[in-house]
Parts: sequence; C-alpha cells; structure tokens
Amino acid sequence: MATSGSRDFELDVAEVIEEAYERCGLEVRTGYDAKTARRSLNLMFADWSNRGLNLWTVNQATVTLTSGTSTVTIASDVVDVLEVVLRRDNTDLSVQRISRGEYSTVPNKSSTGRPSQFYFDRQITPVLNFYPTPENSTDQIIYYYVRRIQDADSLVNTNDLPFRFYPCMVAGLSYYVAMKRAPDRIQLLKSVYEEEFQRAADEDEGRTSLKLQPSIQYLRT
Repeated sequence: MATSGSRDFELDVAEVIEEAYERCGLEVRTGYDAKTARRSLNLMFADWSNRGLNLWTVNQATVTLTSGTSTVTIASDVVDVLEVVLRRDNTDLSVQRISRGEYSTVPNKSSTGRPSQFYFDRQITPVLNFYPTPENSTDQIIYYYVRRIQDADSLVNTNDLPFRFYPCMVAGLSYYVAMKRAPDRIQLLKSVYEEEFQRAADEDEGRTSLKLQPSIQYLRT
C-alpha cells in the first residue's frame, strides 16, 4: 500500500482557530472572532512560558565581560536564564544562581574578582548581576536562556512550536474559546487540554541516558 511520503503537515494560525471553534461547536463568522481567538492563543503561550513548557526555545548566548562592570543587559525576549558558565583561558567554570534576597545581602558588591554568582533580574529588559564584579575584560559569560514564544499574529503564519505540540495548542485554544463562547463545553475541553498539556510537558523534559547500577550489597562477596 502506498503512503504519502510527505512530512510537511502544518497548521497556520487561521486553521488552529478554525479547529478550536469547531471543537466548541461554533464557526468563525467575523473578523472579531479571529481577533479574540488570536489574543487567547497569545495569552496561552504566555501561560506556557510561566509553566516552563517551551524547551524548544532554549538558546545559548555569549557575552564578554567588562572589568569593573557587574551588570549585563540581555535581550527583552529572555524569559528565564537556566545556566551560566564563565569561560577563562578555554576553561568553563560554573556560576551559581542566587536569589534577589541573597544578592541584596551581599555586603560589598563592588569588590572585584572572578564572578562566581549571578542574580537574574527579571525586568522588562532583563539584567544579569554578577558577584564579584568582573576583574578583567577578557572573561566570557556563556548562558543558556529560554526565549519568549513568538506571537501568533498574521492568520497565514504558522506558530513558533514543534509539530508534536500541535494537539496541546489546539486543545488549549479550544478551552480558552469555550470560556468565552461555549460554557457548556468548558469542563470537557478543560479535561482534554489538561491531558494534552501533561503529555506535552512530559515530552518536553530533558532526557538522559539510563544508567543501571547494582546495589553495593550485591557486589560484596
């Protein structure tokens, strides 16, 4: 039996909205229907960022530090910083993340040395604060960050997420639309969304190789 041989199935924003409305037993009839659904889709993406469901948006960036400057301003689309290392003489050294409270109690923030700690200040324009203050202008900071999911804007665009997350996206938008337009289907669609969300969250976790190690008691003779 012949198969299609294609692996290019995509849903543009309009098709996602149409599918969500159909699950609610509705039709997209006006431009406002599409506009309000697109707004809900973007709000859902923001919620995904808060829940950490966006492993595919992890990126790496490198910044050269400046002697005597303890802060580094980073891109406004950075949602979170996962890990930071300092590279000196081709050697990568771990930099520990600390909380706002811990950073605020550092007694002498202007003391210089090799940065060993950082505080991520989540402003509209995020800032990395390092302690001690960098002692040279040759060290580099390499950080892994989570960027914001791109907006669902034009109806003909596809969305900024992998194929495997399409079921979760459609289920979620269906639930969001139901809260505004189909209250009788809220519970059903919420249940479907939560199931799809959990499945997507489980798939989005980092995986490591399985290593089996026998208990020490079985190694004794």
